[in-house]
Amino acid sequence: MSQSWPREILRLALLLAAAALTGGIFGHIGMWLFVAVSVYLVWNIINLYRLERWLGRGRRFNAPTTTGVWGEICDHIYLLRRHGRTRKRHLVQLLREIRNFTTAMPDGVIIMDHMGEIRWLNAAAGRLLHLRVPQDVGQRLPNLVRHPDFIHYLNGRDYREPVSLVSPFSRSQHLSLRIVPYGEDQRLVLVRDTTRLHRLEEMRREFVANASHELRSPLTVMSGYLEAMREDAQLRAAWGKPLEAMQHQTARMTAIVADLLELSRLETEQREAPYSPVGVPALIRRMREEALSLGCGPRNISLEVDEMLFLLGAEREIYSAFSNLLFNAMNYTPTGGNVTVSWKQEGEAAQFTVADTGIGIPAEHIPRLTERFYRVDKSRHRDSGGTGLGLAIVKHVLQHHGASLAISSEPGRGSVFICKFTRERVRREADKAGAS
Repeated sequence: MSQSWPREILRLALLLAAAALTGGIFGHIGMWLFVAVSVYLVWNIINLYRLERWLGRGRRFNAPTTTGVWGEICDHIYLLRRHGRTRKRHLVQLLREIRNFTTAMPDGVIIMDHMGEIRWLNAAAGRLLHLRVPQDVGQRLPNLVRHPDFIHYLNGRDYREPVSLVSPFSRSQHLSLRIVPYGEDQRLVLVRDTTRLHRLEEMRREFVANASHELRSPLTVMSGYLEAMREDAQLRAAWGKPLEAMQHQTARMTAIVADLLELSRLETEQREAPYSPVGVPALIRRMREEALSLGCGPRNISLEVDEMLFLLGAEREIYSAFSNLLFNAMNYTPTGGNVTVSWKQEGEAAQFTVADTGIGIPAEHIPRLTERFYRVDKSRHRDSGGTGLGLAIVKHVLQHHGASLAISSEPGRGSVFICKFTRERVRREADKAGAS
């Protein structure tokens, strides 16, 4: 307890004692006690009025000068207000620095609430999305940025990856938007101009496509000459092994060029794959026969196929993706191992799975497997004759079909590759019959 309270109680006791003593001398003790209490009450009311008047006037006026408990109350309030002002100055300074920082950012920043209404935006966001301040503050962002990809991304609630789109205000400008949820259902929208990166990517694709086209003709000529030279008995006797090695490397380069052209085509075509019926069961059986004819890997390929389950897509692309997964499993599985291929329905969706008992893949390499020419074991990859582009092709084929690739593996115990297709791409044979 504060020291002012004992003094305040002592003051009241002395006042009442003086009133009682005076009443004892002059008579009418009750009246004198009433007068003493009234004086004490009026003094407290005056102090209360001065405190309220000081609080109402704000910090421009000094605290009232008084004694006792009221003086200590005023001191406490003064200290709290001073600390509050200091904290407020720090917060204002911090807010000013944050606003200056976001204003200086080359990327756009938008703060919006759970309804999609804009609460604040920086100058870069206004420039990239053609938003105006303060006219557009309080408006719903989906009403101002009318792009179907952004609307789908906003309503999807899966913000792990940004969405890339062509600016609705300029066909030559490309934007990347990412939503970051925070606070109580608040969302931060980050907008970045990716036009330069997009142009560099287009230049890279054009270079790869042009270089691959230019390499195809000389490789064809070289293959023809090497084939003719190997048919010559004298040359075969003297240069048999070098000719065989050259023919093998030429065939490998031809396969790389073919994969580069296929990958370039998949990257260039931004359209969604068609919804043509694909007989996946027959496709899998054909792939199995071709895999066994490779002459490498295990002799046991188990099939678990739902014969009534079909897919809507581009048959050529589906075959390219599925066969790449199966041939990879054959290349990296010992002769005594097993490869299992399954095609089944999962709920309303469907899954194509290739599981092997091969050498496996360390966990740190799995996120990068779909990159072009990425190799876990470079020497092993060259020996197997792979191009390093198969899984990149698989990724782009699945993207064209709105599907995804899941990979799980453990060194020494094999790998599992799962292609997951959405229900829009899945049809059962009974569905086809009913539709016709």
